[in-house]
Amino acid sequence: MPVIRVEDLTYRYNGAEVLSGIHFTVERGVYLAIVGPNGSGKTTLVKNILGILKPQQGRVDLFGTRIEDFNQWEKIGYLPQRLSGLNTHFPGTVTEVVQMGLPKKDPGLLSRTLDAMAIGHLARRLIGELSYGEQQRAMLARALIRRPQLLIFDEPTTALDPETRGIFYGLTQELSRKEGATVVLVTHDSGVVGQYAQHLLYLDKKLIFSGTFRDFCASVDMEGFFGPASQHIICHQHDLKGSGR
Repeated sequence: MPVIRVEDLTYRYNGAEVLSGIHFTVERGVYLAIVGPNGSGKTTLVKNILGILKPQQGRVDLFGTRIEDFNQWEKIGYLPQRLSGLNTHFPGTVTEVVQMGLPKKDPGLLSRTLDAMAIGHLARRLIGELSYGEQQRAMLARALIRRPQLLIFDEPTTALDPETRGIFYGLTQELSRKEGATVVLVTHDSGVVGQYAQHLLYLDKKLIFSGTFRDFCASVDMEGFFGPASQHIICHQHDLKGSGR
């Protein structure tokens, strides 16, 4: 049973088609990168998958259940593109925000997660006192510490420095490979993410490609579509020889 199934998904804003006939599945444990140009519908796709927007045509299933009937949200960790929903006046520390909603407090896990996101020294600071980048790292820690079965991130690395970005990719890859979590990552970082993700979905209002990075990098059709230079940037020659993909 796929973790995500999208069938013939179409969505329009003010009559303009943003997504057209999208169809794909994501199996358990897959690390999927969704890439595409600005305005290609990536965030709209994620919002349809999560039920934030209602599909106008087609259907979305999560864990075998239609999105309209899905109610097991504890299985999902989600970080939106912008932290506009974060109340910076909330009187909570980084520790309290990251642990919020956890059924059991684990100081060791908390410490490791905060340190992994390079915010261990901020544990007692109020969330509203942090810079945007520090808040982003705190919210990433909050999503990761719960070890959900499905993690969905929309441009999560925009405000991160290169070192923290690499740590984030490594942690999400570990969750996918070792714990069987399914990871969906919307990103512009197409020249890097292929080192970590197994599958690529290239979107430009329509589905241009869906498959493994290896298949994408070997595809003559994709080379013809993107041109060899752009394909090389996306593939980044991901050290595929030893990646096992």
